[in-house]
Amino acid sequence: MSTVSLSKWRQFLPEIILLNVRWYCRYTLSYRDLEEMMQERGVEVDHSTINRWVLKYAPELDKRIRPYLKPTNDSWRTDETYIKIKGVWKYLYRAVDSEGNTLDFI
Repeated sequence: MSTVSLSKWRQFLPEIILLNVRWYCRYTLSYRDLEEMMQERGVEVDHSTINRWVLKYAPELDKRIRPYLKPTNDSWRTDETYIKIKGVWKYLYRAVDSEGNTLDFI
């Protein structure tokens, strides 16, 4: 199914819908945060509308991007180190899989 047919008969452009769904799924943003971000960009959208978009389009988005995600295995460990950033010592935590690929970091 194309993006146009998924968002046919919708009030908002497919790009706006996809952007909101992607931001909600990827980042720790609430529906009201997204509503405020869209208002700053001149788009009036209610948080409940964004909720409906996420419920409808997130499974389709997941299905489409799943083949492109880098496969990982179930074996991973946490790597901790202490680094200097702008003259201040900070902890760096990394999740590393068994092949040495970084999965995530804090």
